[in-house]
Amino acid sequence: MAPGPVISCRALTCRAGGRTVVEDLSLDLGEGERVALMGPSGSGKTTLLTTLAGLAPPVAGRVLVGGVPLDEQPGLRAGLALVFQSYGLLSLLTAAENVEVALRAAGRSPREAMRLAAEALDRLRVERFADHLVEELSGGQQQRVAVARALALRPVALLADEPTAEQDAGHREVVLEELLAAAGDGVALLIATHDPEVAERCDRVVELRAPRARQAVGGP
Repeated sequence: MAPGPVISCRALTCRAGGRTVVEDLSLDLGEGERVALMGPSGSGKTTLLTTLAGLAPPVAGRVLVGGVPLDEQPGLRAGLALVFQSYGLLSLLTAAENVEVALRAAGRSPREAMRLAAEALDRLRVERFADHLVEELSGGQQQRVAVARALALRPVALLADEPTAEQDAGHREVVLEELLAAAGDGVALLIATHDPEVAERCDRVVELRAPRARQAVGGP
C-alpha cells in the first residue's frame, strides 16, 4: 500500500478580514511532492498556508499531518516549516541568530544549531551577512535568511509564501533550487507564487479562486 500524505486538509474553510477566502478545500501533499499554489491577490494563499502550518484555526475542516489531526496533536507542528511572505525575522537578532533560535527551539544543541545555521546561510548565499542585524539586510537578503531558517529545520513539510518575490534572477534560482532540493530529499513542498516559471518547476498546481478552490494538474 502506498504511504499516505505527509500533510493534508479535509473540507477546509478559512476566513480572513471578515470574509471567507478558502471554502471546502481538500488537498493532499505527498512525500517529496512539489506543489505550486497560485491565484490572484486576496484569493487566500497566505491564509491557507498559515492554517496548514497550524498558526491559525480553520472555520471548518481539519489539517492532518501524517494522517493525524493537527488540532489533536499540536506537537506535530514541529515537523512543519513556514516561510512567511513578511519573512517573520526577529529584528533585534542577527541573521545567524534568527536561524539558530529556531533550531534551539526545535531541540538542537547550541553547537549543532550554529553549524546547521551556518550551512543553511551558505547555501542561500547570505553567509557573509551572518553577523548583520536584520534591519541591516535588504528585503531579498531577509527573504533568503527566512528560507534558510525553514530549510535548516529539516521539516517533513515546507510551506513557502512567495519565497522568490524579492530576488533578482540569480538569487531567485538559488532559492528555488534549494527548495526543490529539499523536496528531492523527501520534504513535501507547497509554494505560493505568482511566478509561472516557478509553477512550471513543480509537479502540479493548485489554483485558488476565492471563495472556492479549484485544483489543476500541471508540471514541467
